[in-house]
Amino acid sequence: MITISVSPCSEVRREAGSDAARLNWCATGTDPQFMLSMDGHGYLQGGWYQVSLDIRSERQGVVAPVLYPDYGHGMQEHERIELQTTGAPGQYGALVRFPHTVHAMRMDPMAAAGTFSTGSMTLRRLSRYSAAMMMLAGILRRRRGKRAKLAMLKWVLARLVKGGPAGLGAALHDEYAGVSTFDAGNDYERWVRLYGCGANVPHADAGEPLISVLMPVYNTPEKWLRRSIGSVIGQDYRNWELCIADDASTQPHVRRVLQEFAGMDARIKIAFRERNGHISATSNSALELASGEYVALLDHDDELPPTALSDVAAALAANPHWRMLYTDEDKVDELGRRYDPYFKPDWNYELFLSQNCFSHLGVFETRLVREVGGFREGLEGSQDWDLALRCCERVDASEIGHLAKVLYHWRAIPGSTALAVGEKSYAVTAGERAVREHLHRVGAAGRVLSTEWGHHRLQYDVPVPAPRVSLIVPTRDRVALLKMCVESILTRTTYTDYEILIVDNQSVEPETAEYFAEVVCDPRVRVLPYDAPFNYSAINNHAVRHASGSIIGLINNDIEVITPEWLDEMVGHAVRPDVGAVGAMLYYPNDTIQHAGVIVGLHGVAGHAYSAKPRGYPGQMNRARLTQSLSAVTAACLLVRREVFDAVGGLDEAICVAFNDVDFCLRVREAGYRNVWTPFAELYHHESASRGLEDTPEKIERFQREVLFMNQRWGDTLSVDPAYNPNLTLHGEPFGLAFPPRSP
Repeated sequence: MITISVSPCSEVRREAGSDAARLNWCATGTDPQFMLSMDGHGYLQGGWYQVSLDIRSERQGVVAPVLYPDYGHGMQEHERIELQTTGAPGQYGALVRFPHTVHAMRMDPMAAAGTFSTGSMTLRRLSRYSAAMMMLAGILRRRRGKRAKLAMLKWVLARLVKGGPAGLGAALHDEYAGVSTFDAGNDYERWVRLYGCGANVPHADAGEPLISVLMPVYNTPEKWLRRSIGSVIGQDYRNWELCIADDASTQPHVRRVLQEFAGMDARIKIAFRERNGHISATSNSALELASGEYVALLDHDDELPPTALSDVAAALAANPHWRMLYTDEDKVDELGRRYDPYFKPDWNYELFLSQNCFSHLGVFETRLVREVGGFREGLEGSQDWDLALRCCERVDASEIGHLAKVLYHWRAIPGSTALAVGEKSYAVTAGERAVREHLHRVGAAGRVLSTEWGHHRLQYDVPVPAPRVSLIVPTRDRVALLKMCVESILTRTTYTDYEILIVDNQSVEPETAEYFAEVVCDPRVRVLPYDAPFNYSAINNHAVRHASGSIIGLINNDIEVITPEWLDEMVGHAVRPDVGAVGAMLYYPNDTIQHAGVIVGLHGVAGHAYSAKPRGYPGQMNRARLTQSLSAVTAACLLVRREVFDAVGGLDEAICVAFNDVDFCLRVREAGYRNVWTPFAELYHHESASRGLEDTPEKIERFQREVLFMNQRWGDTLSVDPAYNPNLTLHGEPFGLAFPPRSP
């Protein structure tokens, strides 16, 4: 056993209150680092080791310890070792193989600023046999069922025969660490083996409501019909009923199978329709059978995991005000392989209008479904989306819950919309109609356009007369950059009623003064002096006080317009009374994404989604190409109604450079507004061209202060972004899988 001592080397300092057993620390930036020393050992001999670490933080989800061994050629990112939680509070560990002598080692405890404490850290050297047995036991614990365990043991034997003990040890380590899998799976398959359905959800003690599962059936292949019904019978929750309506199937096996199951379990109710009426009418026939407090929708060839209804019941018990509930989902192929998970955001109205992210699994209060008249005929293919649209019109957003667990397996077989949206084009047409009629019912003026990838774009009308927009452009010299920005707005923007306020922050170059004198000849442009040290928040607040528009636009001086209707698109959202800040799609000049919305909590405070991905990149379930609500958008191009800007007190001048837009958006959200990002307003962002990089000690210190400010102000809010999902990582690339998931 080797005891490890830690010495701070970057962005971390010792705090008061430490003692011999426990040390208190403060991470002053987002990349705190310790150098490790092995007591009594100068070098660490290569081989197998078990690492144990006690590290804790009051902020949930920020601790993510990583080791960087130095084998004599420096510390390499690809050789990093991530320590995983053992399940006990503050306890992390890993079984690792150091292939060479370790000359030095560093530990990065977390990827966020804040306080934390460390207890003991130890290394225990293992024999090759002990390491192999430990890894094999850990791998077998992940395998479910006798067949999976037997397949794993056969794989072990094959590796031993092929590569001997050394080859088996290396293969076991790869499998144990998730580098590769014996069944040639992918990251999601490994994630499923480790965590099953996803984030842990606390179960509340309460009664067990009767849940009626509605299943419309028509000529379902016998194999999938049995699997689907069997997935309900196999629930570990007992208080359910399965309400099946057969739409006059012509295949004789359907009636036989349904009657067989009904005879096996009295909780299965069946209605045989005399005439074929399609899925809406058949779903209503199933609804007529329901006597439960809630209904859950299940297609005739899909499956529920065994815990689906118990997890739903627990969520409803913990949130008795929920009248609608939806879960995460994935697809399952003909071989039973799960893939393509959709880890959804919490209720996201804008995204819901763009795609049906409510289904699956969709659960409704039965009384609510009957109040709206059940399923509408004529909306076949999107009848469940139409139902959710009509139901959400009658409830408050707080009454729509999201359970961040994969509780629905969508069967991907030929002819299924799970395999390709285009398999059922009538579903896209029906969805367009459902959303269009929803807009009409709620009094929203706009158009619904189907996109080439099968989802929808909503174009909201600009009021007549159009509101005036004040575009605020702070600048300091760099006249070529400023001219590009201003000229692109003036020459490419179709929106007519706007003004450009150029805020001059102590420019000194003669060329700048000459350009100011020239550009103000255009009646749409004004130059406003700001003679004080740079403070982005203060500069914009100053300009807003001099702006004449009812809508404020914050525009960086390195922005260049691409789509002429960009301002029409953003104003259409900004004028909606329940919308706060509106952001745009920004690209680097090389046509890769710079900004497609901000994920709060990413890498400690916040980060941009899909950064550096190519233009046209779809993102998770097409989210990079769809309008949606987000917690924050960048102020490089942001619109907001003046009344909202004033109501939250504008930008906080305590934050000079970084995160002032994130803080502003969080305060807007806190005031009850939704922040919206649209990919249909496209601009180039020549990012930070006028201010440069954070590469001086002064800039680094200022950035660290602003990180600390955000953590102190927002605390755990930064680790729970409703537009993200606890099954997705906050430490790696956005929308990657979290190992392990965070609690929601």
